[in-house]
Amino acid sequence: MIPFSRRALGRLALVMALACAGLPWAASAQAAAPTAGPTVFAAASMKTALDAIAAAWTAQTGKSPSIVYGSSAVLAKQIEQDAPADIFISADLNWMDYLDKAKLLRPETRRNILGNELVLVEPADSSVALKIGPGFDLAGATGDGKVAVCTIASCPGGIYAKQALTGLGIWDQVSPKLAQADNIRSALNLVARGEAHFGIVYATDAKAEPKVKVVGTFPESSHSPIVYPVAIVASSKNADAASFVAFLTSQAATKILLDQGFSILSK
Repeated sequence: MIPFSRRALGRLALVMALACAGLPWAASAQAAAPTAGPTVFAAASMKTALDAIAAAWTAQTGKSPSIVYGSSAVLAKQIEQDAPADIFISADLNWMDYLDKAKLLRPETRRNILGNELVLVEPADSSVALKIGPGFDLAGATGDGKVAVCTIASCPGGIYAKQALTGLGIWDQVSPKLAQADNIRSALNLVARGEAHFGIVYATDAKAEPKVKVVGTFPESSHSPIVYPVAIVASSKNADAASFVAFLTSQAATKILLDQGFSILSK
């Protein structure tokens, strides 16, 4: 019998437990086992752009990364529980700070790479006209319907949404009408399927989904700056993790990110 360390057995037990619980990284980690590339835990809003970047990196290196998408909060908690991630890309600074304070990031690998905007969307076949500003009547326009957001207590997109609604003075009116999804792409899908009258998502999400259209953009002053940091996880043993992180700032990746609507940060 091949001996296992207590830590290895613990990791195996965690993978099996989370697989039974249906958490997203477990199945993806199993599927990623035969591949040579790193395992990337990334905010759901990165999916369209990061899938294209991963394909470009694979074409260049011949190695295929495994990418797990979800709420930054959920992914950070999974990394804290020793999930087999090599790279973490968060949709806000708070969850990267959370892992940093726990000393779960490799020193000197963290950097802020992207910015985004917060927008109000509606189904593409809707025609509601709203001008976003202090006191605007989002609650009235929603009527008996719902405004889709991701979880306001932990998901970065939901946190930004609450800040914006509060800053514009309409939180009390809109909060009873919120439909909270587990991540921002799930919130986007509620609008795309017509299950919500409106959604508050990132501009990049709206651009990726033809079944929604943008009603307006929330003022930058109404919420914290939207910043995406990246770092290598301290426990990573993958030799290609640094290469993939470096590729995120390459000319090829930058073009993909800009085309998708992200802004590129200088540091």
